Amino acid sequence: MSLVTPDFGLLFWMTLIFGIVFFLLAKFGFPMITGMVDRRSERINASIAKAKEAEESLARLSEEQTKMIQEARAEQNRILKEASEARDQMIAKAKEDARSQADDIIAHARVQMEHEKEIAMRDIRRQVSLLSVEVAEKVIRKNLSTEAEQMALLDKLVDEAAHLDSKNS
Repeated sequence: MSLVTPDFGLLFWMTLIFGIVFFLLAKFGFPMITGMVDRRSERINASIAKAKEAEESLARLSEEQTKMIQEARAEQNRILKEASEARDQMIAKAKEDARSQADDIIAHARVQMEHEKEIAMRDIRRQVSLLSVEVAEKVIRKNLSTEAEQMALLDKLVDEAAHLDSKNS
C-alpha cells in the first residue's frame, strides 16, 4: 500500500465513514451549529437594536435636558426680573414714605415754630407793655408831681372819654 495511491477498499471505507460522519453532522451537528449561530446573530441584532434605542433615548433625553435648562434659565430670568421690580418698588415706596414722613415732620415743625413765634410775640408785647407802663408811670409822676397838674390831667381824660362816647353814639 502506498501513500500516494491508496487501495480501493481503503477508499471505500474512508468514503463510507466520511458519508456517515457527514450524515451525522448534517443531521445533528449542522442544525445545532446553525441554530447557535442564528441565536447568536439574533442576540447581536437585538443588542444592536437596543443600542440604537438607547442612543435615541439618550438623544431625546439630551434634547429634553437642553429644553429643561432653557426653561430653567427663562424661569430664573423671570424670577430675577420680578425680584428686581419688587426691589425697585420697595425702594420707591420707602423713598415715598420717607418723603411723606419728612413733609409731615417739616409741617409739624412749621406749626410748632409758628406757635412758639406767637408765644414769643405775646411775651415781647407783654414786656413792652409793662415797660411802657413803667415809663409812663415815671413820666406821669414827674409831670404830675403837683395836685393841680393831676386835676388838669383828670379833666382832660374825662373830656376825651366824653368826646369818644359822643362820637360812638
